[in-house]
Amino acid sequence: MRCGIGHLPGGCQRTMGLHCVLILCLFSGWAVGYKQGENVTLYVNKVGPYHNPQETYHYYTLPVCRPEKVHHKSLSLGEVLDGDRMAESLYYIRFRENVEKKPLCTLTLSEIQVDELREAIEELFYFEFVLDDIPILGFVGYIEESGFLPHSHKVGLWTHLDFNIEYNGDTVIFANVSVKDVKPVPLEEGVGSVGGVGVGGGSLVVTHTYSVRWFESPLPHSRRAERLRDYSFFPKTLEIHWLSIINSLVLVVLLLGFVIIILMRVLKNDFARYNVEEEGGCDDLDQGDNGWKIIHTDVFRFPPYKSLLCAVLGVGAQFLTLATGIILMALLGMFNVHRHGAINSAAIVLYALTSCVSGYVSCSFYTQINGQRWVWNIILTSSLFSAPLFLTWSVVNSIHWWSGSTQALPATTVLLILGAWVLVGFPLTVIGGIVGKNRAGSFQAPCRTRNIARQIPTQPWYKHTAVHMAIGGFLPFSAISVELYYIFATVWGREHYTLYGILLCVFAILLSVGACISVALTYFLLSGEDHRWWWRSVLSTGSTGLFIFVYSVFYYRNRSSMSGLVQSTEFFGYSLLTALVFSLMLGSVSFWASLAFIRYIYRSLKMD
Repeated sequence: MRCGIGHLPGGCQRTMGLHCVLILCLFSGWAVGYKQGENVTLYVNKVGPYHNPQETYHYYTLPVCRPEKVHHKSLSLGEVLDGDRMAESLYYIRFRENVEKKPLCTLTLSEIQVDELREAIEELFYFEFVLDDIPILGFVGYIEESGFLPHSHKVGLWTHLDFNIEYNGDTVIFANVSVKDVKPVPLEEGVGSVGGVGVGGGSLVVTHTYSVRWFESPLPHSRRAERLRDYSFFPKTLEIHWLSIINSLVLVVLLLGFVIIILMRVLKNDFARYNVEEEGGCDDLDQGDNGWKIIHTDVFRFPPYKSLLCAVLGVGAQFLTLATGIILMALLGMFNVHRHGAINSAAIVLYALTSCVSGYVSCSFYTQINGQRWVWNIILTSSLFSAPLFLTWSVVNSIHWWSGSTQALPATTVLLILGAWVLVGFPLTVIGGIVGKNRAGSFQAPCRTRNIARQIPTQPWYKHTAVHMAIGGFLPFSAISVELYYIFATVWGREHYTLYGILLCVFAILLSVGACISVALTYFLLSGEDHRWWWRSVLSTGSTGLFIFVYSVFYYRNRSSMSGLVQSTEFFGYSLLTALVFSLMLGSVSFWASLAFIRYIYRSLKMD
């Protein structure tokens, strides 16, 4: 039995807890066998404008053939998040039985309904049906514009659909719909006489029909995803530019090599110079020297806003774990790439389960740097991302609800996700925080910190925070700029991303570039006798999120045809959250890299 989220069966509510519902509803798509002549249910799902993938409405919001009582299908969590609202249709399809031009229903459309259909066709509305978990897509109508003077504008409604279904044995392999041999019913301005269509009393009478044709396929059910991958209702514009990807990888490797080699040579000279007259430990260094050696008594001085810094590090570590888990699960083939529902569900479950990571990392480091308000630290950690997420979702969901879009989540789904955070996410954050607090050791600073801070000399312009953020954000962004287009085209477009191996390599390179750039910028900062590296290391590479958001604006204006309040609000709202996630991840990586580097150079200086 498959547990639905939009309409949970009573048995599931009584016998399964929240964890079971979340886990069991993650994946679906096992083979379903049919007997000759057995009914194969066709579900109608949603409609929406072609250029706005996230603006979708229930299919029955249009004046189309519908049963007297609509029966909805139980959906998984991922399907609800993806905007699916499947309902039984009037199409009667029997397994391996052909049907020729069977009447579906006869509708009498009022002038308002005709105008509604005309508006939908002019906005390039497409529909999505689902048969045996296979999406079937087609356009609601036909539009043709030609000439300038006189201008010709023709709008037609498809009233006949040809369903072409492929099977192997007792399983369905593939299905699509075509209208190539069908003439559309014209929808002219104002209801008038239409050839072949009954007109009267200010109304338009249309008869919907359909045909079903079955074709045997040699492809087994286990490989039907290949058939879905090879066929696309939408034009395939995404081409894999291997040369660009390889070029990006080579440039990144060269960059890392130059940074590492140059930094090692500079450090070698520094060690040779600083250790010439060194007689004792780190505390007895000659104060006449300059550079990073002279600030050894201040470099480990704890920063302001310690709780916020630790929360950033904790949530960043959580998203690093979550992103790695999602990519590895995709590499193992655990997701159906043709539907985003499974990835959405996995992301929610992993976010709740990895909350213990954020609590542990945040509280552990907070205790090490002598933080006292650890309860407040746990609350701040748990809300650092969830609060902006809830605020953004509230605005986006309200606009979807106001417009009648299926992207607006039903109350049961909202309660389920809220329950996952209240009953799983937040408690795991608290547990992780308590464990981290109890297991936290000392900070392990190689040098002692004096009570009075050393005065920081005036810094040149190229060592200011804004310059470091520009450099530290642009270089990691350049490492992922090629792959970023493919990801945007998948999330906000019609493409299907399958190169998870390359994605894993790019993700690893992104983290490596962020760490190396952070170390280099931290060294330049310390060389200027500026010991305020704590927050600077987070902001320098964390600014990559700003570049990603700027790219999202560029993508919206120049690479997509999205428009309207509904689509724009969702795009920019979730693009801001994406930028925040990248900032937290890379800020955490750059901080730990800088901390390890600083400990290394001062420990080496003390030991020599």
